[in-house]
Amino acid sequence: MNIDFTGKKAIICGGSRGIGKAIALGFAAAGGDVSICARDPATLEEARAEIAKHGHKAHAAGADLSNGDAVRGYIQAALGALGGCDFLVNNASAFGSSDDDKGWTSSLAIDMLSIVHATQEALPALKASQGSVLNISSVAALHPSGRQPPYGAIKAAVIHYTTTQAAMYARDKVRVNCIAPGSIEFPGGVWDRRKTDNPKLYQATLASIPFGRMGHPEEVANVALFLASPLASWVTGQAIAVAGAQGL
Repeated sequence: MNIDFTGKKAIICGGSRGIGKAIALGFAAAGGDVSICARDPATLEEARAEIAKHGHKAHAAGADLSNGDAVRGYIQAALGALGGCDFLVNNASAFGSSDDDKGWTSSLAIDMLSIVHATQEALPALKASQGSVLNISSVAALHPSGRQPPYGAIKAAVIHYTTTQAAMYARDKVRVNCIAPGSIEFPGGVWDRRKTDNPKLYQATLASIPFGRMGHPEEVANVALFLASPLASWVTGQAIAVAGAQGL
């Protein structure tokens, strides 16, 4: 069964590379209009141009997602450029690992509060379209890890907040779901860098995945597109692991 997003509009916070970019490209390939934000202008424009090749609206704007005003400003700019919103993706992460003020503050601001700010700002448009929200968590939320305490704890909070949002917005027919990816590898991403700067950690993590390989951004995007589509019309408040049995 094909998924058709013709006439639909997606806003993706953190969409210039990796999982966010894969979701943006998948949505555009299915006929939808897309807005993305990120911090690096060059990477952002490169992604926007790639999205635009599908022949639909492709909007991009720089935004510091650790800043609430910047998040709200980006959402308003995206709503204006697209003319509304059917699908909001909260994908950004600080990848906070240090168990100190810096690690916790950055994780809370980017991984958690940006979801709050973006969703609240987009909510009137999502209610009007009876759209949906997708929050990106991690399998790190499901298991303790001494390597990155803030990251796992805040990603667990993302799953809890997703279920709360789903309960709050169900009467408005706005669905909210969450994907918890496992270790995803792509050029320039965390695990691509770890192959060089920490090969021992890379190999240990690879060995822990029953499928015997890292995941690809497109594998997460495929689940995201299903959740955005009418095929998932009665799916809300769910956290779906896309992880090749990692952590089981």
